[in-house]
Amino acid sequence: MSATARKTAPLPDDIRARKGGTPIVSLTAYTTPMAELMDAHCDFVLVGDSVGMVLHGLPSTIGVTMEMMILHGQAVKRGLRQAMMVVDMPFGSYEESPQQAFRNAARIMSETGAGAVKLEGGQGMAETIAFLVARGIPVMAHIGLTPQSINTLGGYKVQGRGAAGTQLMADAQAVAEAGAFAVVLEKVPQTLADRITADVPIPTIGIGASAGCDGQVLVVDDMLGLFTKFKPKFVKRYANLGEQAEAAVAAYAEEVRTRAFPAVDHVFADAVPEAKS
Repeated sequence: MSATARKTAPLPDDIRARKGGTPIVSLTAYTTPMAELMDAHCDFVLVGDSVGMVLHGLPSTIGVTMEMMILHGQAVKRGLRQAMMVVDMPFGSYEESPQQAFRNAARIMSETGAGAVKLEGGQGMAETIAFLVARGIPVMAHIGLTPQSINTLGGYKVQGRGAAGTQLMADAQAVAEAGAFAVVLEKVPQTLADRITADVPIPTIGIGASAGCDGQVLVVDDMLGLFTKFKPKFVKRYANLGEQAEAAVAAYAEEVRTRAFPAVDHVFADAVPEAKS
């Protein structure tokens, strides 16, 4: 379904029904203006915990809090009319027990208006996913490189190479059987991503995976060239807005120092000219 043909935000079941069809489009957003820009073009918008690194300067996503996710979720929701919003559950908000996960997921849903939550983990999170889905909370799963687990994964490494691919396949099947309506595959070898996509009944959303996935997601600040601290191999820069913004700031600073700004067009006269009769 094209963005122009869509009148209302899709539901999780609508995303699930896109399995094997026209690729699903998604980007992250953290603010109202950015959400407004992508609303007509994305099937769902992800309020990612990457906000901690991109907007708050944190070294990883581990320090992101529930309050941060809710604040940014509320901001993004104000900018959406057509796309569904999915909000990441932050580190420490769901791992303890299914009951803890439900309390925090319910809070995110009720306070942001999200259509679904996303949580990281495969087989180990299957019970939690099933618990949430049974209680009316749609869940998008996330396997492969799970950034909240970088301290145990040994950094931002490709996941699923060699024998590890068997476990990743089992993770994908487990989250699908638990009731997740889609699964993000992050930093997974292309052949394995294609196998998972063919074998599981729910859409796969790739980020550093394969064009054969059922959809794609990128961090919007990465693809626009606004976040330049590092550039993952899987990111394609569709613009270099960071460079343009820095050039604009430099030009502004120069004009202020030389008193070229503000010019006559940017200041106010002592009196308003009288209108001619």
